[in-house]
Amino acid sequence: MFFGKLKGSKGSDALTLPLLPLRDLVVFPHMVVPLIVGRERSRAALEAAFKGDKQIFLTAQKTGRTAEPGPDDVHDVGTVAVVIQMLRLPDDNLKVLIEGKHRAVVKAWQEGESHLEVALEPLEEPAPQDPAEVEALVRSVRTAFEQYVKLNKSIPPEILLRLESIDEPSRLSDTLIAQLGFKHEERQDLLELVNPEARLDRVLRFVESEIEILQVERKIKSRVKKQMEKSQKEYYLNEQMQAIQKELGEKDEFKAELNELERRILEKKLSEEAVERLTRELRKLKMMSPMSAEAAVVRNYIDWVLSLPWFDYSDESLDIEDAARVLDEDHYGLTKVKERILEHLAVSRLVDRQQGPILCLVGPPGVGKTSLARSVARATNRAFVRQALGGVRDEAEIRGHRRTYIGALPGKLIQSLRKAGSSNPVMLLDEIDKMSTDFRGDPSAALLEVLDPEQNDSFVDHYLDLDYDLSQVMFLCTANTLAGIPEALRDRLEIIQLPGYTEEEKLSIARRYLIPKQVERNGLKPDNLVLTKQAVQRVIREYTRESGVRNLERELAKVARKVAKRVVWKGPETHVRVTSDNLQKLLGVPPFAEAQLEDSDEVGLVQGLAVSSTGGVVLNIEVTAVPGSGRLILTGRLGETLRESAQAGLSYIRSRADNLGLKKGFHTQTDIHVHYPGHSANADGPSAGIAMVTAMTSALTGIAVRRDIAMTGEVSLRGRVLPIGGVKEKILAAHRKGVATVLIPQQNEKDLEDVPAAVRAEIGIELVRHMDEVLDQALAWKGGRGAFARTERSVGFQSGAPR
Repeated sequence: MFFGKLKGSKGSDALTLPLLPLRDLVVFPHMVVPLIVGRERSRAALEAAFKGDKQIFLTAQKTGRTAEPGPDDVHDVGTVAVVIQMLRLPDDNLKVLIEGKHRAVVKAWQEGESHLEVALEPLEEPAPQDPAEVEALVRSVRTAFEQYVKLNKSIPPEILLRLESIDEPSRLSDTLIAQLGFKHEERQDLLELVNPEARLDRVLRFVESEIEILQVERKIKSRVKKQMEKSQKEYYLNEQMQAIQKELGEKDEFKAELNELERRILEKKLSEEAVERLTRELRKLKMMSPMSAEAAVVRNYIDWVLSLPWFDYSDESLDIEDAARVLDEDHYGLTKVKERILEHLAVSRLVDRQQGPILCLVGPPGVGKTSLARSVARATNRAFVRQALGGVRDEAEIRGHRRTYIGALPGKLIQSLRKAGSSNPVMLLDEIDKMSTDFRGDPSAALLEVLDPEQNDSFVDHYLDLDYDLSQVMFLCTANTLAGIPEALRDRLEIIQLPGYTEEEKLSIARRYLIPKQVERNGLKPDNLVLTKQAVQRVIREYTRESGVRNLERELAKVARKVAKRVVWKGPETHVRVTSDNLQKLLGVPPFAEAQLEDSDEVGLVQGLAVSSTGGVVLNIEVTAVPGSGRLILTGRLGETLRESAQAGLSYIRSRADNLGLKKGFHTQTDIHVHYPGHSANADGPSAGIAMVTAMTSALTGIAVRRDIAMTGEVSLRGRVLPIGGVKEKILAAHRKGVATVLIPQQNEKDLEDVPAAVRAEIGIELVRHMDEVLDQALAWKGGRGAFARTERSVGFQSGAPR
């Protein structure tokens, strides 16, 4: 049964044939085309045609992406063709040779058992109205095509012999269309154009246009060829001229270069030592052959010395108010660094010449150390250069190579000064804690002179071998930890600690800096994206685990990109409000669960506090006591200092055995296993001492540890709690997890000023001097807080250790 709209069918005159849709191919009458057919319905149509009268209807698909085209996916006008040959390939595809016969238009469609069939009406071509005009058009087309074949080498000249035997305008136009580079849409239009005269006119215009393009291409190629021949000729003549000048001893060009170098030496403001050295090197160069390798080395040396900004200084901005405004615009917080920069500017206004400060910013990744250096340069109106030292292991990277080596160059510091164009830039030495050492020397030792204010006014680079004044350079170094900086180098640096941000600080940074930055960077308008405070807080708590804001910025950028995609789809007026409820649809499942305390007090489980390269962290310390031979087992990638701290803590417990109700000789009958779970990095340092002692005491006595308490501090053999570092970072980590009380050494009371007031107001901070106080507050005694102290007073001290 036929379906689809009939288009004026003539009934019995309609021809019914199988349909073969073609991808990106238009077949014209009189064309012989080989095809590889792989689609199942197309193979069935070919087999049906081959079994019958071998006729098949070919029509082009409207888009080649359609796998199983239907009536709406193909053009109505196509070509009735005859299958000349058909061969089945090993992969079950069909290889056929088809010849186009005449144009036809689809009048109706029929769904066969395995393929489509169509009812067709042949398209009759109109008779020419003026035979003379048609003949003239045919001759014009032949002449133009002959000229086109001469210009286009991709068309074989044999096609012209074939065209001589074609007199019919219709067949001539279809044959030429197959040889010309019409686009797919243009070929379909020509197939639907029934009038042969109109087709010949289109072909003539296309050929004449192509001839013009090919003629222009030929002119361009000819011009390029002449230019190349001219360049080769000039090169050959120059080589001959140089050979003649060499034979005659003429060195005018070399002399001109020497005169130019001499003029630059006289005009450049240099140190006396540099002028004397360059004068001697220039005198040596004059006596050398200009083509010698040594002459090239001397020329490079003189050029390097002259290109340095010896006495060129940027006009430093000493406006303290403007500098403070710039620093506050770019960074939130970082009060100590900003104060130090403003102090330097204040002194510079009172003193004509002062040495540049040498600051080292130490803090976890993402707190703004590197970007702060750029802001300092902008605030002081100095040039900015950055030198990455991570992975540097060759001393020559700092001091340069001696000129005896082939390809020698100055060190990175001198190269940076040349790049800056002034002798007082802000120079950032990035990742100074990640330098290493090998057989080529120690780069950190080379930095000792650079970063010493008493020596860097006469820094000597191995390549220059001249004193260069670095005292006006403002050096800013960055590091994640002080552990990787040698003691001698650390002594020359003014250390400024940049601790991690609190949640409130991250929230302020995100709303003031990060969100507007990502809105602008992703091409959005402020109205397109609104993030609520609760949404940003959820990103901070559940999608990031860091002390800085680098990953926070990445997550906010991801949100901005999602919104940008919606804006492109729905229009520029799109408004997206991101809340904590719909945030997961944009960012996916949170990778981190919000930090939570244990459900109940546990025996042998203590929350210790530590500082890593990413800031403060809360570490769960687990201890279990089992019958054994008195071994102390420590696992969890622990360092030597931490192991010794555990031994000292166990000795303290033995000294308080009676007070704690432990059996005499318990340490010979019990194995104690201390474990740090979930800590991938190496843990070391003495600050976990009181936490380990508390956990071991809990495991031995069976008394649970309060789940809402965390602690840090070193323990001595006598039970004294000694001061530690990183107090601010540790308290911030405890605050993030929701800890109610933090125990810190009494001697660290001075460090509490660095802890934000908002954090101090929300968390209890207890200062302890002795381990007895720690146990009294940390363990869940049956008699309540103070039970251990009352027991101790009634029993008395067994060891006589001072309180």
